[in-house]
Amino acid sequence: MTVNLVNPEGLVKVGLYRQVSVATGSKLVFVAGQVAYDRDGNTVGKGDLAAQVEQCYLNLGTALAEAGASFDDVAKLTVHLVDWTPDKMAVFMEGLGRAAAKLGVTPAPPLTGVGVAALAEPDILVEIEATAVID
Repeated sequence: MTVNLVNPEGLVKVGLYRQVSVATGSKLVFVAGQVAYDRDGNTVGKGDLAAQVEQCYLNLGTALAEAGASFDDVAKLTVHLVDWTPDKMAVFMEGLGRAAAKLGVTPAPPLTGVGVAALAEPDILVEIEATAVID
């Protein structure tokens, strides 16, 4: 495994992700922010954050696979969320859980969540980008 995920002693334990990833591979994979588009460019889950989070993660899985990577190789995720408030965490986790079940993974790399006013299109509620490391 090229990425080891850890929660160091002395830092708060976050259930959604690990605080640190240590990458030892030799090839970096940068996946552009993925939004809730299906393969035909249609927006999935208009107005439904959980559905959009799920589609973003599924799209990340497709992009990672094309590069010969998987969620096990992801060293860092950045999540941009429109009009984010902490009460939306349960909905975010619902979408993540559905995607993880479909993909058969537990994506827990370090994650930075950023609340934003808007994304590229009005119907898009979330965008997720990934950095992976492979041999």
